[in-house]
Amino acid sequence: MAKDSIGVIFGKTSSTSFRFAVSDSLATRRSDYIKVWHESDGWALAQVSTITSSSEDFSVDEAVDAAEGSSKIGEMDEHIIADAIVIGVRGIDGVLRVPKSPFSPGDKIFKADDVLIKQTLGLMRGDVYIGLLDGQSVKVNLDANNLVQKHCSILAKTGAGKSYTGGVILEELLDKGVPLLIIDPHGEYATLKLPNEDKPATFERYGITPKGYASQVTVYTPANKVLNPGADFLFRLNGINLSIKELSQFFSDERSQNETGILFEAVSKLKLEKQNYTIDDIIFEVGQNKSKAKWNVINKLETLRETGILSDKSTTISELVQDGRASIIDMKGVNPDLQAMIVAKLCTDIFDARKLNTVPPCMLVIEEAHNFCPEKGFERTVSTDILRTIASEGRKFGLGLMVVSQRPARVDKNILSQCNTQIIMKVTNPNDLKAISKGLEGIGSDVEDDIKSLSPGVAMIVSTYIERPILVDIRTRKSKHGGASVPVVKDPLADSQRIKTPPIEIIDRPKSGIDPKLSDVPKPIVTQSPIDNPKTVPGSQKIIDNARTIIETPGAFINKARSIIESKKTEPQHEEIKEQIERKKGKRETSLYRKMFGSRKK
Repeated sequence: MAKDSIGVIFGKTSSTSFRFAVSDSLATRRSDYIKVWHESDGWALAQVSTITSSSEDFSVDEAVDAAEGSSKIGEMDEHIIADAIVIGVRGIDGVLRVPKSPFSPGDKIFKADDVLIKQTLGLMRGDVYIGLLDGQSVKVNLDANNLVQKHCSILAKTGAGKSYTGGVILEELLDKGVPLLIIDPHGEYATLKLPNEDKPATFERYGITPKGYASQVTVYTPANKVLNPGADFLFRLNGINLSIKELSQFFSDERSQNETGILFEAVSKLKLEKQNYTIDDIIFEVGQNKSKAKWNVINKLETLRETGILSDKSTTISELVQDGRASIIDMKGVNPDLQAMIVAKLCTDIFDARKLNTVPPCMLVIEEAHNFCPEKGFERTVSTDILRTIASEGRKFGLGLMVVSQRPARVDKNILSQCNTQIIMKVTNPNDLKAISKGLEGIGSDVEDDIKSLSPGVAMIVSTYIERPILVDIRTRKSKHGGASVPVVKDPLADSQRIKTPPIEIIDRPKSGIDPKLSDVPKPIVTQSPIDNPKTVPGSQKIIDNARTIIETPGAFINKARSIIESKKTEPQHEEIKEQIERKKGKRETSLYRKMFGSRKK
């Protein structure tokens, strides 16, 4: 076996898979990339799918005897066998092909070099750096145009790192000057403004430096500054001259024909009578209707008015979508129904603006997407239809979509199927796994086990220009992460390890807060440190030891003083005090007994 080879092919082989004997237990691991020379196609890239170890010399009986202690484990002949899946060979024309003839038993296996891995997997191009190939030092870059134009999805269970990964991608897009409009239900992305100060040791590993994007990020709140004090501006929708189409976006689809007719009649009349009208005018006009169904309409209109979301000074799409900037709609504190209304209105306006080319090409980010575009069978929202339209037609007009969700099974499959780049992190729910394996292109049922066993921070990426699913260790964020969980119970171990020692001054007499008996401790009456001048009165060595204790560990000084007090408890004066205390204690106990039960004397 050659010095740099890690194994040799044996047994039955094919052009798509083979087995090989591993030279050393540490030579390779599961998911490692390897290369093997093919006689007609050259170096082919493969990946270790499984690796096992066995010993035919070590029988069950011998294992039982060793477990019971009746015998010792001797030297055994251990065999390490690995199974590999062939990825292929990329030709001169750039096309990836799988060899048409099988590999030969006896061919040597080598570790794949970084260049071969990047060329074969299609990682040579791309400008969105998201992390390192899992177990490798190969940087993984996604193509920004493909990511934005052909949409992207990030799917994971709670706590697996989906929002963190979303923040990494947004940082890269901001560095490229891509305009972003982020729907943020929980206020997690406002921390993009601040540089990351956590785990500085990881920055060197990923080759990045901390960075804040305060100059590029603006936070809007549909609520108010009391609920969201960190918001830069209030977000308001246009409340002047509302049309029937706009009003229908504010309400659910559960409207009778009578209610729609009443609303249409009121708006049509106002258009003829007034140049500008508000929601108050609409409510008044609906109230003039004689139908009993008007009360349902009035109730919905008044509910909308009370939210305060409508204004004559609305936030425009041109203000939200600007080159090189990100606008965050922080929905924290906003009613879920109102959130869906806002998303429906925003998505409609931004889609119309892109069709008219009044705003630059941009990406729309929908966090908690299962709430805004649920799958059929779940509760329908007013934002579902427009999000479906953007997913299917947005690419033509330069409007990208990123959907982020912790419940893949509840997200509309028509939208997920349009996402050409899928970033999947740990998922364990059976329904969600089934939805991923059946609904996403490039994902089969055979990778469900891999998805369930993913570590936090590791993602499986499937893309149209990456030849096969790859595992990526997501890089550390440059900006601060705002989606971390809040600790509810403090770590008792951390509290016990925390040393709480008040500052102690070296003075001629003890402080009033210290036991008066501490005056028994010898104190140096010198003008310089007793350590520097040991030529003092008898007992100077003890003074030096006490001084060192004060300097090194202030808390130990008190403990030492208490030990001296304990040692003096044998002196006569302390014995006398102790006897007085015992007599008083007995007297108190006797009087308490008499109070409770009375005297025994008759």
